[in-house]
Amino acid sequence: MTLLRDADLAAAFDHAARSYDTLVAANPGYHAHLRRSVRRLGLPRGGAGLSVLDLGCGTGASTAALAAELPGAAITAVDASAGMLRRAARRSWPRPVRFVNAPVEGLAEAGVHGPFDAVFAAYLLRNTADPDAVLARAHRLLAPHGRLAVHEYALSGRAAHRAVWSAVCGGLVLPVATLLGDGPLYRHLWRSVVTFDTAGQLARRVRGAGFERVRVLPLPGWQTGITHTVVARRPSSGKGKAGR
Repeated sequence: MTLLRDADLAAAFDHAARSYDTLVAANPGYHAHLRRSVRRLGLPRGGAGLSVLDLGCGTGASTAALAAELPGAAITAVDASAGMLRRAARRSWPRPVRFVNAPVEGLAEAGVHGPFDAVFAAYLLRNTADPDAVLARAHRLLAPHGRLAVHEYALSGRAAHRAVWSAVCGGLVLPVATLLGDGPLYRHLWRSVVTFDTAGQLARRVRGAGFERVRVLPLPGWQTGITHTVVARRPSSGKGKAGR
């Protein structure tokens, strides 16, 4: 199966937006894991006075995690799928959130310039045609010493963890998604994980984009060895590969 990319992937997410949150709700720990990754940014004072960019916000689950853990932060949430973004914008938000419909490569044209104190990217990189370009853009959008958290399905490299992922997808996720008419998207999502970086490879990719203090942190529950948080920091101005 060929992975979906760009406009085809955005269209598939548009179609799946109506039922996406229902499938997410069946994933134990999904929302708690996102909040844990937000806390791993290590932002002080609940984000008071800070600006945070949520790259690939989808229907707003990652945005909700940011709003819950960083009640003082100004959040800009971006997604390439208009359908997913409409769902996110309909949620009740404790503070205003700026929603922007744009692909990562179109952020400047959409008026998203930064600098941001933190960038949060959940389940995004493996769905992009050029993950390195996305990381380079995140690097440019961050203020010096700005924080990055990549929350991603990135397998440990152990065969057991790959088997668990495929079993969950094949036994539960794909049959339900097919009944809902979204089989192509979820087949893409299954395959995008097994063909993407391992957690160690993802950390090296983040480091290669010019970030420092890169750490790989596991998540608990059934997703142990399947989902990780990679946290990092942009160096001070003028340092790092992407900042040159």
